[in-house]
Amino acid sequence: MSLGSVDPEMARAIASEIERQQTSLELIASENFASCAVLEAMGTPLTNKYAEGYPGRRYYGGCEYIDVVESLAIERAERLFGADHANVQPHSGSSANMAAYFAVLEPGDTILGMELSHGGHLTHGSEVNFSGQFFKFVRYGVGEQDQRIDFDQVRELARAHRPKLIQCGYTAYPRTIDFRSFGEIAREVDAILFADIAHIAGLVVAGVHPTPVGHAQIVTTTTHKTLRGPRGGLILCDAKYAPAIDRAVFPFSQGGPLEHVIAAKAVALEEASRPEFKEYAQQIVRNARAMAEAVAERGFRLVSGGTDNHLFVIDFRDRELSGLKAQRRLDRAGITTSKSTVPGERRSPWVTSGLRVGTPAITTRGMREEEMRQIAGWLADVLENLEDEELAARIREQVCELCLRFPLPYPVLA
Repeated sequence: MSLGSVDPEMARAIASEIERQQTSLELIASENFASCAVLEAMGTPLTNKYAEGYPGRRYYGGCEYIDVVESLAIERAERLFGADHANVQPHSGSSANMAAYFAVLEPGDTILGMELSHGGHLTHGSEVNFSGQFFKFVRYGVGEQDQRIDFDQVRELARAHRPKLIQCGYTAYPRTIDFRSFGEIAREVDAILFADIAHIAGLVVAGVHPTPVGHAQIVTTTTHKTLRGPRGGLILCDAKYAPAIDRAVFPFSQGGPLEHVIAAKAVALEEASRPEFKEYAQQIVRNARAMAEAVAERGFRLVSGGTDNHLFVIDFRDRELSGLKAQRRLDRAGITTSKSTVPGERRSPWVTSGLRVGTPAITTRGMREEEMRQIAGWLADVLENLEDEELAARIREQVCELCLRFPLPYPVLA
């Protein structure tokens, strides 16, 4: 029986979301559109199988084909990233980060990480998160003038505090990350280097951004951002840390793995190994630069002045505008973004003084530089005319027309 006949209320909600995705511009830097092959793998009876443990070492019987699925995902991750070891079981980037921390740290240990308002993630030491409650974080940040990572400060803090772990990799940092310099500082103070590349993993495997592998002993990522797979996480590490990482995932922080999602991860990793994915990743960056430049030409200040990767951050501190208000006004025009803190932030994380804009999802739809400039114009028009409902409605219609020129390959749910 179809979903529509079993649960029409749920079917309508899902159909409405598919329509929203089809007719809106997705500019949230952490979102993307998975392929039909990825979705097909995820929606399989693999979800029925319990498989606690690892390939060849399961607590339940009947895992012979599940072992094939997970082994494929592991082998592809190791090959694609050039890593010694991969654990593909984390349910999310946050759970991957939890396992990474607890694999090598004890509660109370010191971590040197990015100031959250400068681009760090919740799991990089927020006081409301497990990371900030179990570990002591010392903060580095970006320079006041160029708003890029200040490595003199990183080195000075590392020497002063002798952290057990140094964290790099961010959620709202628009510039290339110098993993080599982080690695040199970590070795100087005998710290483990941990890189969270949840945002840039797709750029890394395509060679569009430098890799942390070879510099960082532990690397985590999500699989659904620039990597364009299902929602989930994975951990890469040097062989030395493989047993501790595996124990920190299972049995320490997770039980049965989601093998249907792991199958979808494997499909996404296979897609990311193909030549067309490299061109896709290159276009993500070209698109981000084109849109950022067009927004800046309209007089908006950008954090660090631009972007090297898939996102840029608009800084509203020179305007009477919050990130929350900008996000809500753009929603009405069919342009989906996410509010963001900025260096020197004075507002709450629920309000913020910035707006994060990303191009992975619209690049998946096939849009290029010409469309980026058009979208930048709409975005600026809305932000300059916040109370103009008629303008927002007109732009919403134009957004819908553009989206229908670049449709997603998803069938309408009956």
